[in-house]
Amino acid sequence: MTARRKVARLAAGEIEILEMLWRIRSATIAEAHEALPRRVGYTTVQTRLNRLVAKGLARKKGESYPARYEAVIKPEQVCRGDLDVLVANVTSGRIVPLVAHLVRDRELSDAELCELRQLIDEAERANRKPKSKADR
Repeated sequence: MTARRKVARLAAGEIEILEMLWRIRSATIAEAHEALPRRVGYTTVQTRLNRLVAKGLARKKGESYPARYEAVIKPEQVCRGDLDVLVANVTSGRIVPLVAHLVRDRELSDAELCELRQLIDEAERANRKPKSKADR
């Protein structure tokens, strides 16, 4: 299991920039501006990239001009914080109602069903492990 890194809540525009960086790996401001799916002002792209750098979620590579930007956070790390808030606020910390809704309301692929079964198997194995005195 990877270490959990607390990620600040991100604005929709910042997530849009991160998604673009995940897709193309690295970009100059001009390349980022062109790669976004919708038109956003050049200086807005620059501001958002610099905010992501300040938050430690992206890095600016190279001192030469033009500098390149790349994400230093993975998509699942961004999702984790938002999902934790969702579970806490919508289902009072319970995950079963959330999972039940998702499973009943959507058509799941065989791969998704397999992944869910593996997650349940992992959770069951973790629950069967003897608890240490510190955990009791």
